[in-house]
Amino acid sequence: MGTTTTTTTTPPSDTFPIMELQQLDADAAASSTAAAAAASERGKWLLSSPNPPSPWQEIYTSVKETVLILPQPNNRQPRTNTNNNKWPILFLQALFPILKWGRNYKATKFKNDLMAGLTLASLCIPQSIGYANLANLDPQYGLYTSVVPPLIYALMGSSREIAIGPVAVVSLLLSAMISKLVDPTVDPAGYRRFVFTVTFFTGTFQALFGLFRLGFLIDFLSHAAIVGFMGGAAIVIGLQQLKGLLGITHFTTKTDVVSVVGAVAKALIHHQWLPLNFVIGCTFLIFILATRFVGRRNKKLFWLPAMAPLFSVVLSTLIVYLTKADKHGVKIVKHFKGGINPISVNQLDFGGQHVGQAAKIGLICSLIALTEAIAVGRSFASIKGYHLDGNKEMVAMGFMNVIGSCTSCYTATGSFSRTAVNFSAGCETVVSNIVMAITVLISLLLFTRLLYYTPLAILASIILSALPGLIDVNEAYNIWKVDKLDFLVCIGAFFGVLFGSVEIGLLVAVPFVHILKISLHMKEF
Repeated sequence: MGTTTTTTTTPPSDTFPIMELQQLDADAAASSTAAAAAASERGKWLLSSPNPPSPWQEIYTSVKETVLILPQPNNRQPRTNTNNNKWPILFLQALFPILKWGRNYKATKFKNDLMAGLTLASLCIPQSIGYANLANLDPQYGLYTSVVPPLIYALMGSSREIAIGPVAVVSLLLSAMISKLVDPTVDPAGYRRFVFTVTFFTGTFQALFGLFRLGFLIDFLSHAAIVGFMGGAAIVIGLQQLKGLLGITHFTTKTDVVSVVGAVAKALIHHQWLPLNFVIGCTFLIFILATRFVGRRNKKLFWLPAMAPLFSVVLSTLIVYLTKADKHGVKIVKHFKGGINPISVNQLDFGGQHVGQAAKIGLICSLIALTEAIAVGRSFASIKGYHLDGNKEMVAMGFMNVIGSCTSCYTATGSFSRTAVNFSAGCETVVSNIVMAITVLISLLLFTRLLYYTPLAILASIILSALPGLIDVNEAYNIWKVDKLDFLVCIGAFFGVLFGSVEIGLLVAVPFVHILKISLHMKEF
């Protein structure tokens, strides 16, 4: 029988690598084709890419982000027209925060705000009169500045504690810089028009800084420069109050310490001062400082130092009126026009020969005022535990000063001393500013005639009592321990204001020392 054998043919082992190589070649070809297609798509995208946004579009986006922050849409939910219908309400609430939190405002909060506002007004009225005198303006303009700007800020501002009104440093800035261009004794009407024009520029710059998110410009004035500048300005302001405290008639218009001390020495040597003014001023200055000491020792008596200036004004005015002390050399306010803020739009001068100087002074005042206000607002906001938007604060400050310049007000900002009183009095919201403004307005309507006999020495003593808070020796010592160059900035600003002028203090402190710091950092590399 025959046997059959079956044979199976197996492919050689060399065929497997060949097949893998062919597969790899195919994959490589496919990937190269895909890469070429992707490169082609990228090329088409680059050729047809959209143009970058124009400067006007960037400005619009910046303003939109500052004024209105819309809620981010949720991708999981279908897009509806609800947000589109609500955007006018959101816009108004962003521009006027009072519309948002005002819906939840309760009577218990109003009780606290009412007491805080009345306490604030008792301090604001005498200080505003004194600061107007420091700015070489009639006393009613200080009260005007404590009516309209606080009301505008209450509508647009977001700080709950800040107290708005005239402050010493800005009043000194206006007096020192504008008096060189327009003499307030020779042309008081022209000087007043110039002040309103500068206030308009100040508000315009502040609003633009906020709308275009230029808050970094404030950082150009470093903390050390502000400490030195405030300290030097406080001493200059204090020396200038010797005119009212001693009853000197003829006084220098310069602000440096050498000129002021020389003018005081000349008046003392030639017996051109009146001792009765000095007695009245020093007596009430000691009284105000004593109440402040008591208020610091006993926190429950916080209202005592706040009421002391107004009590001093009322009592001294009554004493002068009953004793006819103005007949014996006591200098009094005399001219005091009351009533509602008059419109001053027609007094804004944009076509005069000094309009460029007005814009420059407005820029300087805007930076100083914003630096003080935002620092004060953020300090108390951190205590209460909420965030303060610097850009929106700039917009609010800008609008209140622009509107203020049209209603007989000069530059207003946040006051540290009055804000501290407002905080200690238990304020809940900016309604305390509204209460203060209404109280000042009532005083303008009813009580201005009673202030005719107010002695100028009292106004000087009130300003002097507020100056120690501007001189921060401990902070200057801390700057010395941390950074010697920053201390140089502080000292440069201090001595520049003290022995030069306000402008020299800023020019010495800011550009020169910042350039020096940059050059030293470059040498390190």
